[in-house]
Amino acid sequence: MSQTSRDRWATKTGLVLALAGNAIGIGNFLRFPGQAAANGGGAFMIPYFISLLVVGIPLMWAECAIGRYGGRFGHGHTAGMLHRLWPHPASKYIGVFGIFIPFTVALYYIPITSWCLAFSWFSLSGAYEGLATRAEIGDFLRAFQGWESNQYFAGRGPLYLFFALTLGLNLLVLSGGIARGIERFGKIALPALFGLAIVLVIRVLTLEPPPGAGPDQSVLSGLGFVWNPDLRLLSDWKVWVSAAGQVFFTTSVGWGIIHTYTSYLRPDDDVALTGLSSLSLNEFAEVVLGGTIAITASVVFFGVVATQNIVAGGTFDLGFQAMAVILQQLPFGNLLGGIWFLLLFFAGLTSAVAITQPAVALIQEGFGVTRNRAVALVGLAVLTLSVPALWWEGALAELDFWAGTLSLLVFGLAEAVIFAWIFGMERGWAEITRGAEIRVPGIVRPLLKYVTPPFLAAILLGFSFQSLGDELWREHWQIWAARALMLAIFVGLAVMVRVALQTRPGEEG
Repeated sequence: MSQTSRDRWATKTGLVLALAGNAIGIGNFLRFPGQAAANGGGAFMIPYFISLLVVGIPLMWAECAIGRYGGRFGHGHTAGMLHRLWPHPASKYIGVFGIFIPFTVALYYIPITSWCLAFSWFSLSGAYEGLATRAEIGDFLRAFQGWESNQYFAGRGPLYLFFALTLGLNLLVLSGGIARGIERFGKIALPALFGLAIVLVIRVLTLEPPPGAGPDQSVLSGLGFVWNPDLRLLSDWKVWVSAAGQVFFTTSVGWGIIHTYTSYLRPDDDVALTGLSSLSLNEFAEVVLGGTIAITASVVFFGVVATQNIVAGGTFDLGFQAMAVILQQLPFGNLLGGIWFLLLFFAGLTSAVAITQPAVALIQEGFGVTRNRAVALVGLAVLTLSVPALWWEGALAELDFWAGTLSLLVFGLAEAVIFAWIFGMERGWAEITRGAEIRVPGIVRPLLKYVTPPFLAAILLGFSFQSLGDELWREHWQIWAARALMLAIFVGLAVMVRVALQTRPGEEG
């Protein structure tokens, strides 16, 4: 596909909103407060902001530059982009991670997003009204997911219905293309998302503790838990690994999505201000809005210690159980619950659109098919391969660990080395600053070359030391089936990349 025939963003605002929508996901409102609560609240925020400055912002600018550079040669996926940076056979297969990660994550992220839509409807319709404990809401959720039968659901029909609706909306947006699909959707979804979040923040900040509440059950206690640091915890390396991992997760670096979105820029379009603007919107959504709603509400109703115990059970316990219990006890509780889960749905759908676009780009540009056909093929693949997330208990966590966590670190480190050391920081800096509408701080240059790669290597080693051993050996067949599926997806994508690039001039290596 030639450069002139490629789709383009219609406006800079549209690109900023699309990039922000890609980064702003369910994790901003559930994973971030959960990580903060599990790692000492305010103590977590210090390494979080350090990691943002040292890794998040520099690597975001690098990925924007890589994407725009690759788009100059008609590439909308990282396999082709990295091969242009480093014309070695290994580079294209390293780049496969930038397609494998978002596509594999889509297999469980789209189902989770559909659960948010379902629970918004369940709240508005009063389907779980009167369930006053987290255990009861948990039983309701498990029955909806089909893991157990009870009086709430007779089968998995509602589960499949909301999954089909969510996947259908995703494909509808993608079929519109970059400007008429993704950009137009972002201009609607992002303002709606922020509006819903601000409504909930205002309501949370005006909460009154329930009768008989303890001294720590207040709005100020909830805010203090997130922002008052216990400096003694800074000596715990796990807090640093968790904070850096959250920055990696929330900024969307290492996913291959920023590359794809910025590939639809023109060669001299700005990436410096564009990237920083989208990242700023994401951080406002995560730190200010996400850091206020769920944790503060939980502390007001359950207290600090109980909130820590809730978070220890997982983000679903906080978002789907605790918040469902809390909100229905308030005036207009069904409406507030509907708003909360609709907020999560919008956050999830903007990210779901982003994580399916790299695979669409590979098929459309690599094999010369129409966009609608490429979207249909990706949709069929997601529909078929999402079976593990919907049917295999434990498979969702397995997919998230290997594709949505460990692979991010591996790919992020690899692309940082290729960009700063093989492509070269001189050429890399010229790409970052080309057409820049702001002055990129000069410190970013040595950071990208001398700090970001070793910092990422340390995160990867620390994360592997902390979690890899426990994950390797599992006896359940569904776990090994999920791993076999991921291996098959990676190999299949690698074959597709090889075939797609062999027919392009300059890509034979």
